[in-house]
Amino acid sequence: MDLVLLCVFLPLVTVAWGQYSDYYYGPYNYGDNDEWVNVYRQGFNFQCPHGQVIVAVRSVFNKKEGSDRLWNYACMPASQNLGEPTECWWEEINRAGTEWYQTCSNNGLVAGFQSQYFPSVLDREWQFYCCRYSRRCPYSCWLTTEYPGHYGEDMDMMMYTYDYYIRGATTTFSAVDRDRQWKFIVCRMTDYDCPFQNV
Repeated sequence: MDLVLLCVFLPLVTVAWGQYSDYYYGPYNYGDNDEWVNVYRQGFNFQCPHGQVIVAVRSVFNKKEGSDRLWNYACMPASQNLGEPTECWWEEINRAGTEWYQTCSNNGLVAGFQSQYFPSVLDREWQFYCCRYSRRCPYSCWLTTEYPGHYGEDMDMMMYTYDYYIRGATTTFSAVDRDRQWKFIVCRMTDYDCPFQNV
C-alpha cells in the first residue's frame, strides 16, 4: 500500500518542486508589448537562438484583418543536461484549412515556427523548426488544454515548469470562425542517450 501511495504522490511532488524551485520558467521576455513577429496576412519565420527552445506563445485574433492572428514567441535555453543541439531542421508543412497533428521527428524539440497566410481559406500553413539534442528521448508526454479557450480569443500559452519541452501540436480549424485552437504536445527528455527514435 505504501508503494502505491508513493507512486501516486511522487509525480505531484516533482511537479510542485519544478514549479516552486529555482527551476521555474518565466516571466517571459517577448520584447516590447507592441512587438510581433508578423503583420496581418503576411508570412513569418521565427527561430530561437542556438541552444534555446520555445517556452511561450502569445497571439491575438482580428476578424477584420482576414481572420488572421498576430504572433509572438518566447525562448529559453534548454537544460544543460541536454547539452548542445546536434542538428536542426524544418518539419513538413501543415496545410491551411485542415486539422493536423505533428511532433518533431527524430526526437526533436520545437525551436521555431514558420507560417504563410492564404487568403483563399483565411488560414495559415505551418512548419515547426526542430532541434535534436544528441540522442535524448521524450517521455511523460501530455497535451496542454486548448489555446485559445474559444475561437477568436487571445492566446497566451506558457510553460511553467523547467525540463518540460514542446515537441509539437495538434490543431482544430473552425470553418465558421476561420480560426484555430492549439493543444501543444509537451514532454520531458531523458538525461541519457537512448537507442530508439520516434516515428
